[in-house]
Amino acid sequence: MKQVYSDVHQFRGSHYDFGYRQGEWLKHSPILPNRDKQWEGKRKRHFLIDFGEVKGMLQTFSPGIWEEIRGLAEALQLSMEEAVQNFGGYYLEFGKSGCSIFTNENVLVRNYDSDPSAYEGRYVLYAPSDYGYATIGPSMQITGRTDGMNEHGLVMGYNFVNRVGSDSGFLCNMIGRMVLENNRTIEEAIDFLKEIPHRRAFSYVLLDSHGRSVVVEASSREVKVREGNVSTNHFHRLTEENRFRMEDSLNRYNTMENASPEDIYKSYQLLNNAEEKVFSYKYGAWAGTIHTAAYVPDKKQAWFAHGADRLPLIFNFDQWLQGENTKAKKIKGYLDSRYNFINTDE
Repeated sequence: MKQVYSDVHQFRGSHYDFGYRQGEWLKHSPILPNRDKQWEGKRKRHFLIDFGEVKGMLQTFSPGIWEEIRGLAEALQLSMEEAVQNFGGYYLEFGKSGCSIFTNENVLVRNYDSDPSAYEGRYVLYAPSDYGYATIGPSMQITGRTDGMNEHGLVMGYNFVNRVGSDSGFLCNMIGRMVLENNRTIEEAIDFLKEIPHRRAFSYVLLDSHGRSVVVEASSREVKVREGNVSTNHFHRLTEENRFRMEDSLNRYNTMENASPEDIYKSYQLLNNAEEKVFSYKYGAWAGTIHTAAYVPDKKQAWFAHGADRLPLIFNFDQWLQGENTKAKKIKGYLDSRYNFINTDE
C-alpha cells in the first residue's frame, strides 16, 4: 500500500501568466526530471512532427493554451520547440489506460485507470482572463486534463479504446482541456470534437447542467455520437476500431448499466467501492484506478479521491468562481501499488 497525493493549484489570470506560474512551480518539483527519465529515448522516436503545424493547430483550436506554453517556456528557459514537445499534447507516446464512466442527470462519475508511475498528481482550478472558460479537474502532461468541469456546468471524461491505426493529432488529455475551455454546451463540444484531429481512438463522455449525457466515439478516421450514460473501453458505433479482447471492459460496462443508481453519492460509490467490482487494482497493467472523480453540474461541485472506499474531497467550484479560494493544498489517499506518483522524489 502506497500513500499518494495530488497538489492543488489555483490561478486566475492570463494564460501566459498561468504558464509562467506553473513553470516556476515545476522548477522545484520532481515531475519533469522523473518524466524525462521515463521518456528517455522515446521522444526522438515518437515526436516526429512539424513545429509550424502544431503551432497552427494550437492557435486555431485554443490560442490560450499556446500562450500558456509560451509562459512555461519562458519560466523553464526552454525553446518553444522543446516546450511544445513537453506540453503541446500533440503526437507524443504514452501508456494505454482503462477507465470507467457513469452518468445520470445529476452527476458524472469517472474512474481514471492507469499506472501510478505515470501520474503527475496535480489538481487544477483555473479561471482565464483572456481566452475561454474557467475549469476544474486533474491535469495530465501539465497542460492537459484527464476529466473536469467548466464554469457553465459542461463536464467531460474520456476512455481509451485503441492505439492501433493512430495518426497525426492531439492526445486525449489536450483534447479534454480544449473541450472544457472552449465550449459552453454539449452541441458545441460535439462540433469541436468532430473538427479537431484525433491521435488515438477514445470515447469522450459529456454531461451538461440540463442532465443530458452523450458519448462521442472518436478516432483518427471518424467521429460518431450516441446518447448514453455508461462508457468503458470499447466503442458501440465505431466497432471496427475496438481491440480484440474486451472482456474486462464489457464486465465493467454491464456492472454499471445494471446498477444505474440515481442518488449522487451512491453513483460515486458504484465506482469507488471495491465491492462493486468497477474499481480496478490492475496497476501493473496500466489499468488500476488512480482517482475517482465526480462532477455535479447544477451545484458546481467537484468530488475527488485517490484509492478505493474513500470519502471524496468536495470542491465548491461555484464559490471559487466568485473569488473564494479553496483551502485545500493536497488531496491524499492510498493505492495498493508499489509505485508512487511522479510528483514525489521516490
